[in-house]
Amino acid sequence: MDPIGVVPGAARLHLVEGVSLLRPEDQVFAAMLAGFANQQLARNLARSTVEGRESTVRAFASYVNAFPWQWSPAMVDEWLGDLRSLRELKRSTIRSYSEAVRAFCHFVTDPAYEWAATCEKHFGSHPVQIVHEWNTARHVQDNEADPRKRAFTKKELHAFFAHCDEQVARIRAFGRKGWLPAFRDATLFKTAYAFGLRRNETRMLDAVDFGRNVHAAEFGAYGLCRVRFGKAKKGSPPKQRSVLTVWAWTPEVLEEWFTEVRPLFGTDGNPAAWPSERGMRVGCQRLDSRFVAYREALGLDGGLDFHSLRRSYVTHLIEDGYDPRFVQVLLSLQKGVHDVQHEVGTGGNLRGGGGYLRPSITRIPRRFDACAAGCDARFVG
Repeated sequence: MDPIGVVPGAARLHLVEGVSLLRPEDQVFAAMLAGFANQQLARNLARSTVEGRESTVRAFASYVNAFPWQWSPAMVDEWLGDLRSLRELKRSTIRSYSEAVRAFCHFVTDPAYEWAATCEKHFGSHPVQIVHEWNTARHVQDNEADPRKRAFTKKELHAFFAHCDEQVARIRAFGRKGWLPAFRDATLFKTAYAFGLRRNETRMLDAVDFGRNVHAAEFGAYGLCRVRFGKAKKGSPPKQRSVLTVWAWTPEVLEEWFTEVRPLFGTDGNPAAWPSERGMRVGCQRLDSRFVAYREALGLDGGLDFHSLRRSYVTHLIEDGYDPRFVQVLLSLQKGVHDVQHEVGTGGNLRGGGGYLRPSITRIPRRFDACAAGCDARFVG
């Protein structure tokens, strides 16, 4: 509560007592949303979450063409039904929308915030909870990933990384500056696989986040990766962890990038490991568009996305005989090993290539061929 004993988001903090409203419906609804935002910020929720929920509530209000004190369960039934049948949104998306409306209704019906009394005073009606267990989907399992999403096979991963390198060589052969971003993204993709990182975890790495592992001196200055922007829990800051280097080719990839290529971006004063040509660091949309372009050029299916690099990391480590507990700790201190997707016919000999990986076809001198032979990839040319 604030010094006068009023909770954040309460009606009296957003509407002045005794002042007539020119457009009471619009003004009260806007004040409700402002109060809802303050209540969520007071709970340490991320601004992206707060803004996303506000957008969802506004979209629902626009769809039903009614204000919160006029809403009914039938309205949310119709809205969610249309989202599912007409727009074919994912189950998790539908549930997140319903949860946003549920949270808003819970906020405006809580007596501590006085919105029900305010609406009764101005409009002769008050909001009610319209989202219930019987008209929304429940979250009953931890993993709700699209079943089409999968890990790369080793052959696909080799082809993907080789294509990344070929694009750098092709662009550079034409004398274009675009080879630098292409080189950056190729190295970034390999780093995401090398440490099993999520997209934002990879994007937010700084150059100082790589360090030595005293128990694995053979990896030199790149024996571990400090992830400082891991996936956060609700109301908490990003989780941090350190991921140990396991692939022998990883230090060579990073050494080439940080000593030979990254300085060409003019990175003085920029700590980002993956600088952008227009800003401090590369954006998620840029990474997604590059990944999709490469995937489609190779004719790979849409079940492969950026997160497939993390799925492949887990799968290949388990296939190579690493202890599942060790892999679990590398991924997260609190999560088990999920979604291990073994390639049909593979044994556990990733370290020797397993017999499915061809020699690299990379054409860039000194370009390191990640996944040319599993753990024992090598320099080319």
